[in-house]
Amino acid sequence: MVEVLIIKMELKSVRSVVQRVECASVTIDGNVVAAIDRGVLVFLGVAKGDERADAEYLLNKIINLRIFEDDAGKMNRSLVEVPGEMLLVSQFTLLADTAKGRRPSFTDAEEPARARVLYDYFLKSASARIRRVAAGEFQAMMKVALINDGPVTMLIDSRKRLQDGE
Repeated sequence: MVEVLIIKMELKSVRSVVQRVECASVTIDGNVVAAIDRGVLVFLGVAKGDERADAEYLLNKIINLRIFEDDAGKMNRSLVEVPGEMLLVSQFTLLADTAKGRRPSFTDAEEPARARVLYDYFLKSASARIRRVAAGEFQAMMKVALINDGPVTMLIDSRKRLQDGE
């Protein structure tokens, strides 16, 4: 029983879904509040216990992933090299636990006040490294529109850095 609990705790992490897009936007109450052209749409979920190191790992991984095509048509260029834009959307539902029953549990998600601090840190750090960053509104009900390019969609988990030795 103790081993299972330890394993479960190790799986908690900042999680993201990253989609390469031709364009993406966020609408709240009928108003477009954020939009980007070519780049990545990042859905970001913060887990209990996450730290700045998790956000840094995730940001570095996202902006340096070679998911954009070069002149030969191979995925050889990063968001920084393109240069591309980023749309950041908070999404605590990425931390859903669906193991029991039919109603997802969100107990692994960080409390909103703490999650917002890490989300804002990620946003500020991304803004310092990428040509253009736009963001949805934390805790708002949003309509997200996108044209997925590829499609290229990846799941990135900050705790992988521990497995990778980073």
